[in-house]
Amino acid sequence: MATTTEDTAAEAKTGIVPGWLIVLGVVGVGLALLLTMGAEQEWPEEVRSRFPFVDWVNQAQKWLEVNLKWFTRAVGGGVVAVLEAIELFLWTVPWLAVLAALTIPALAYGGLRLALVTVVGVMMWGVFGAWDESMSTLALMGVAVTLSVVIGVGLGIWSAQSDRFEAILRPVLDTMQVMPAFVYLLPAIFFFGVGYAAAVMAVIIYALPPMIRLTNLGIRQVPPTMIEAAESFGTTRTQLLFKVQIPQALPSILLGVNQTIMMALALAVLAVFVGAGGLGEVVWKAIVRLRVGASLEGGLCIVGMAIIFDRLSQAMAAPPRSLQLSPGEMMFRLLPQSWERFAPARVVEKGIDLLWQVGCLPARGVTWLAERVSGGLGDWVERHTYLVMGILVIAALLAIDAYAPRAWQIGSYPRSLEFSIRQPIDAGIEWLTVNPTFIAITQGIRTTVFLYFLQPLDQLLTQTPWWYVTAAFTGLAWMVAGRWIALLTFVSLVFCGAAGLWALTMYTVAGTTVSVLVCLILGLPIGIWAAYSRTVDQIIRPILDLMQTIPSFVYLIPALFFFGGNPTTAIIATVVYAIPPIIRTTALGLRQVPVQIGEVATAFGTTPIQSLIKVKLPLALPSILLGVNQTVIMALAMQTVTPLVAGLGLGKEVYDAMSTANTGKGLAAGIGIVLMAVVLDRITQATTATQRRALGLV
Repeated sequence: MATTTEDTAAEAKTGIVPGWLIVLGVVGVGLALLLTMGAEQEWPEEVRSRFPFVDWVNQAQKWLEVNLKWFTRAVGGGVVAVLEAIELFLWTVPWLAVLAALTIPALAYGGLRLALVTVVGVMMWGVFGAWDESMSTLALMGVAVTLSVVIGVGLGIWSAQSDRFEAILRPVLDTMQVMPAFVYLLPAIFFFGVGYAAAVMAVIIYALPPMIRLTNLGIRQVPPTMIEAAESFGTTRTQLLFKVQIPQALPSILLGVNQTIMMALALAVLAVFVGAGGLGEVVWKAIVRLRVGASLEGGLCIVGMAIIFDRLSQAMAAPPRSLQLSPGEMMFRLLPQSWERFAPARVVEKGIDLLWQVGCLPARGVTWLAERVSGGLGDWVERHTYLVMGILVIAALLAIDAYAPRAWQIGSYPRSLEFSIRQPIDAGIEWLTVNPTFIAITQGIRTTVFLYFLQPLDQLLTQTPWWYVTAAFTGLAWMVAGRWIALLTFVSLVFCGAAGLWALTMYTVAGTTVSVLVCLILGLPIGIWAAYSRTVDQIIRPILDLMQTIPSFVYLIPALFFFGGNPTTAIIATVVYAIPPIIRTTALGLRQVPVQIGEVATAFGTTPIQSLIKVKLPLALPSILLGVNQTVIMALAMQTVTPLVAGLGLGKEVYDAMSTANTGKGLAAGIGIVLMAVVLDRITQATTATQRRALGLV
């Protein structure tokens, strides 16, 4: 959400009074009112009765159901028919054919390293005994992403051609990107019923925004001189679009495909709540049974799928590897290209290239045959060697599976290659849960977080008069980010209060604040350590990658095991999920501080601690604040998942609404989370911009 406020914080400064003193004064007055009033303060009932938002939404939904049910059911039936056909095909096709179908494109676009990563990722589905479930998720992903790309490219082109349509679409896309994923499942169930149709439609709606945005951006960034040159040659508007603008915007469009795939995979896992199977069902069943090992296996299968499609789509969007080489430089297929200057590395790569040339002989034979039949066909085959190789390999595997003797048939993934890690993980978790020292640590954490952070802040916000909390938040937003963000803050709080969500909103604010605070307490030291130690950085980087790609509700099981089902468990799970950005940006910001500045500080006699606190951290503050921004958004995104472990607030309202099919209730709570996310995002962005201006970086 990269928007800037019209008013800068400099315009909103309150003279000579320090900002921290104003905040302390606001909190002090709030505490005084809390002690004076001493009871939960809600919005007046007469205000809430005049704003029946939930009833309006439910009435509109009923009208749409009556008038559009025939259309939605027809669309849903078609989608389900296609998806089930693809799913059945993937279940019955030899597993080596699926492996080849994914590995050969990886080899073509990303080289041997990406191909090996793909092999490991695909094998992981079978190794953990989740091959059929992975094929179900793959089928769901294929249908949903294809429809998302088709619809998204169409709307992106329309948006690029019309400024008015873009202006209308932009706030809709902003809302779609911050709306909790669970909210999309409610109308999907209502219009399409429980099952694959609802899952596909929810995934499409959730994954559309990046496809539309990046298609629009790519077309708008085509240089005007190129467009003028094409028009001077008499090209029509359609020719200009398809022969100039779209080809030039292709890298941006492919990046949109990448982001769409990642978002679709994230919601495809949650689709288990509307009756879809796949890997999401594997993880969900493990959560219900409190099986950490089984949930981790399912989560690793999802991580493998995410890495495969992420790396492959990135490689497809990148320029061809041959164009990235210097003249006379040998292309490395496996080892890092930077090793080209080492003779042993070149010897290894020459051996790999020889094997590669041998493997290409069947494709070259097809090229020779095509040239004899038609020269143009031979040229086409030569340009698409990888495609021909893939067709030949898959055709051979299908033929072997269909016509070879039973002993030679490939069939499904062999059980002899399966391997489980759930037993040792479950044993380790059970040992920890009965270890006295570990129990004392977890109880201490739970008590500290709840008694000294969450409960006091929640009481302060819910028992202080609503009018004072509204005025305080609005005034602080004006002081930090300007009058427009203050107005947005006021409107957001009024909506939550008038919709009967005041206490839930205040609890969500308290929970999010505590989660972000704990992330800062833990993440800043780790980020500083990583910035000063390359070894630590190399150790935690893959851990952070894993934490950011594993499904969010996988974190709930160990949190539930260690801390029990209570609101503190929700805070801990949120912290684990949302902490990676603050660690990454802290380390990045400190590493980007010029070396000369540290040397000057040392020359003036500062100790390493003084240099860190007084020089480096202030200079790295814009980067750290960016991490805070991302941590806040991720913490809010986790709110709709934590009700599974006794989390409360607006997320619990969304989850309850889904359980009772109450779209109005879920949408109201979802909008509350959206408004909070937008307000906090704009405030942190404004704070970052202020700090950058103070440092002279803009």
